[in-house]
Amino acid sequence: MQMEKNKSLQEYNTFGIDVKAKLFATFNSVTELIDLLSHENLRSEKHLILGGGSNLLFTSNFDGVVLKNEINGIELVKEDEEYYYVEAGAGENWHEFVLYCIEKGWAGLENLSLIPGCVGASPMQNIGAYGVEIKDRFEELQALNISTKEVETFRSKDCQFGYRESIFKGTLKNQYIITSVTFRLFKSPQLNTSYGAIEDMLKEMNVTAPTIKDVSDAVISIRSSKLPDPAEIGNSGSFFKNPVITNEKFELLKSEYPEIVSYPAGPDHRKVAAGWLLDHAGWKGYKEQNYGVHKNQALVLVNYGGAEGSKIYELSARIVESIKSKYGIQLEREVNIL
Repeated sequence: MQMEKNKSLQEYNTFGIDVKAKLFATFNSVTELIDLLSHENLRSEKHLILGGGSNLLFTSNFDGVVLKNEINGIELVKEDEEYYYVEAGAGENWHEFVLYCIEKGWAGLENLSLIPGCVGASPMQNIGAYGVEIKDRFEELQALNISTKEVETFRSKDCQFGYRESIFKGTLKNQYIITSVTFRLFKSPQLNTSYGAIEDMLKEMNVTAPTIKDVSDAVISIRSSKLPDPAEIGNSGSFFKNPVITNEKFELLKSEYPEIVSYPAGPDHRKVAAGWLLDHAGWKGYKEQNYGVHKNQALVLVNYGGAEGSKIYELSARIVESIKSKYGIQLEREVNIL
């Protein structure tokens, strides 16, 4: 076991924030993880499990141990008449995993192409895009109970999935470490192209009978045109959740802002596009010194180089206040703040 002290985390978070961890180590298996958690020097330290570092904002140094999940591996564990059941290590890169599934003809994750991060974070966040969420393709996951050092299985009902939420962000936060996830993927593709601009992009690509790869390519093109590459500009993708409001409140807003963008969210609610709110509140392209809001997508806060996480957080607080004042809507951050 190799433990590093005062380790810079700049290359381990997509915002590129230069903070340090008191202690840092990686693990490639459940056995290694248990050994780390049982080490006498680490028992009293608070810990952070790090995957791709794509959904967090560091506002200060981490006074504890950062354990980077590098459990890899992809396996077809079983199949039936309708589905393939595919297990992936929590440390697998999410986008590379999606592409691997597409190559194998395992359908259902194509709409989630190019989302940054690792497999282990996908159920924790219940990641979603273009009409598909992880809960729709989820079978089960394995997670280590930090207290008992036992691996437990969680089925869908156990995870309490919600909009960008799960039990691992709520009542079980910091109590379990996800080690692998099994997905239930279609043998016969059930394409979802009606959400967002996928159909328009497929037409632009001159595709009339799309395959799962065509849908993935369309999603990649759309996301690439709107979202900055973290390797070039530090960011964590969408910083805020799309707020869900009652139909009654939405109709009042629509009477004042007829062009407001929204989506159904059950019989009594609408999901409002947070990007539209920020854009029409004047935030798109806002820049202050070396950080700001991306010029092409108002949902994305960016670090142009050398910015402090605390400054980006302060900007997000100003945005939340302005949206509350203008529209009467309380935005929630999708990004974890540390």
